[in-house]
Amino acid sequence: MSEKRQDYISWDEYFMGVAHLAGMRSKDPNTQVGACIVSKDNKILSMGYNGFPKGCSDEEFPWAREGELLDTKYPFVTHGELNAILNYRGGSLEGTKLYVSLFPCNECAKAIIQAGITCVVYDSDKYEGTPTNKAAKKMFAAAGITIIPYSRTGKTIKIQL
Repeated sequence: MSEKRQDYISWDEYFMGVAHLAGMRSKDPNTQVGACIVSKDNKILSMGYNGFPKGCSDEEFPWAREGELLDTKYPFVTHGELNAILNYRGGSLEGTKLYVSLFPCNECAKAIIQAGITCVVYDSDKYEGTPTNKAAKKMFAAAGITIIPYSRTGKTIKIQL
């Protein structure tokens, strides 16, 4: 009988990898964000990525980052975290963990808190120190949400499709 292999990925690597893979579905030319919601017993419950709502064409709505508000993506795009929450069809998300490739904004923080998610593991904190980032962190702290920066291991996951 042979020994089990030792180079398998950890749960954190697996779920953050799934979040990043989900983000690759985003058509946003600048920022691709993926999210993965996980149960206490390490089952994937839902995933999401940033994009326009159903029925809002990727060809007709703007992807711009600058200009008049209605000429940018910001009033139209649904973030990956919110899509993961909205995609879930199994009941309560109380006590679950969210893996996300980018630290949540204040609006997603509200949805995360209201959904009952109790832990957020994030990869990038690209907008650290901005007002929306500070607001999200303040709400997470007030609501008792654990926020954990993902510790990159340097492993490469190669998938050939």
